[in-house]
Amino acid sequence: VSSLAWFMSNQETSFVTIGQRVLANPLRVRFHYGHPDIFDRLFHLTRGGISKASKIINLSEDIFAGFNSTLREGNVTHHEYMQVGKGRDVGLNQISLFEAKIANGNGEQTLSRDIYRLGHRFDFFRMLSCYYTTIGFYFSTMITVWTVYAFLYGRLYLVLSGLDAALATGKRFVHNTPLQVALASESFVQLGFLMALPMMMEIGLERGFRTALSDFVLMQLQLASVFFTFSLGTKTHYYGRTLLHGGAEYRATGRGFVVFHAKFAENYRLYSRSHFVKGIELMILLVVYEIFGQTYRGAITYIFITVSMWFMVGTWLFAPFLFNPSGFEWQKIVDDWTDWNKWISNRGGIGVAPEKSWESWWDKEQGPLRHSGKRGTILEILLALRFFIYQYGLVYHLNITKQYNQSVLVYGFSWVVILVMLLVMKTVSVGRRRFSAEFQLVFRLIKGLIFITFISIIIILTAIAHMTVLDIFVCILAFMPTGWGLLLIAQAIKPVVEMVGLWGSVKALARGYEILMGLLLFTPIAFLAWFPFVSEFQTRMLFNQAFSRGLQISRILGGHKKDRATRNKE
Repeated sequence: VSSLAWFMSNQETSFVTIGQRVLANPLRVRFHYGHPDIFDRLFHLTRGGISKASKIINLSEDIFAGFNSTLREGNVTHHEYMQVGKGRDVGLNQISLFEAKIANGNGEQTLSRDIYRLGHRFDFFRMLSCYYTTIGFYFSTMITVWTVYAFLYGRLYLVLSGLDAALATGKRFVHNTPLQVALASESFVQLGFLMALPMMMEIGLERGFRTALSDFVLMQLQLASVFFTFSLGTKTHYYGRTLLHGGAEYRATGRGFVVFHAKFAENYRLYSRSHFVKGIELMILLVVYEIFGQTYRGAITYIFITVSMWFMVGTWLFAPFLFNPSGFEWQKIVDDWTDWNKWISNRGGIGVAPEKSWESWWDKEQGPLRHSGKRGTILEILLALRFFIYQYGLVYHLNITKQYNQSVLVYGFSWVVILVMLLVMKTVSVGRRRFSAEFQLVFRLIKGLIFITFISIIIILTAIAHMTVLDIFVCILAFMPTGWGLLLIAQAIKPVVEMVGLWGSVKALARGYEILMGLLLFTPIAFLAWFPFVSEFQTRMLFNQAFSRGLQISRILGGHKKDRATRNKE
């Protein structure tokens, strides 16, 4: 029905046909992958049984049966009798939940003793084959995303330390073609082209290579590369989080016919931590690089490298809305905004579901941190320290601080500014609790005075210290990541923060960040929803297969029966 269902169907087909054949023979590293696979009951009953010990470690329970058989000198074979299509999820949310479950399971496999024992007992070639066909795929995916981070943070260091400008003018570094070629080829992997290769081979084998090529082109026109790049983020986040903190859980994905409009708040809950936060971080890195960078200007390689990264950012931020049926219909956008406001402002508490309140959802998102060990907490804090690099580098690039560019006082004063901003926020939140009901006028006067003071300071700095508009923008780029880093550290050491009595302030700051992120994501969608042709184009792109078969899309997009009934009553 939808293009997503088509991508998933092709991916599944290649996995259960040529994928399984190669795993069984010649690699001899095939394990157990789910429903069509059959157990030899007597073999298993006498060699450890079929049941698994833990619903967390053995989340992907079927593959552990395969590990068990192989460790006990069994061999899992592959026999094909007939090929039958299988019902699969057709909405992006269901697909992402399924991929999250698989990535979590893979994280647990990586940490399990079964894989450790297999690695020790396999011969060299089977060991490599086993790595490639199980945890290696997810580890390589994670390395691909880490490469982007390493490249951009390395660039950030070069740009902010002034080395970038020195290297650009130095004769020794003018011809760094091999590096540029390596980075350009890496960008192809990020775009998800390699993910489509097994599909093309399978379609080529079964229906001819001309059909495979035309299907590949059609897939690209229906934004397959957007889907696979987005999928890259899902796998990396859930695999990485399971390695850090453990705590994999079964996610019920449903197998229903689910082509309906997902609300903005629902998309936000699903993808906020896995895609949106990381997308915004990479976007800030790229913006800083664009403002202060020197090298590769005008070169084709520069276009390759940065375009692939901008593509990744755009995909991680907006793919859920692009693949959302009726995602650009104005009335649905208005309903989504009302629902989002209600969700973000609702108070949490015992018995309040995460779907009803932001506070409950925020507490649930910190679940892995609560059950993590000391090593996981320390690593989380160390990873959060990267957000302080921006402020340290950017405050020395302001127009006001040009004459003090070597002084450590500039950095010290930037922390004073942050502390003042946090104190003002704390004052406003305390004032809202104490005065908003009884002394409303006094509270509004205090807020008005704070706003006037803030504007006055900006005017004075502009007039006397020659602060520019770019300076204000750079200050935002410097201070916003610092606040986010402080939030992450506070969440990692929650018991200490609660003991000090600052948890309420942390929650208020977190809510502010969520509102800002929501606005940043919602504004472009609302703008595009003004134009009716965008919605038409999106529907055509998503449901091309259905159109070509003459299906009635209007009935599919009608939504749940319950929704239609309530709308009719209204």
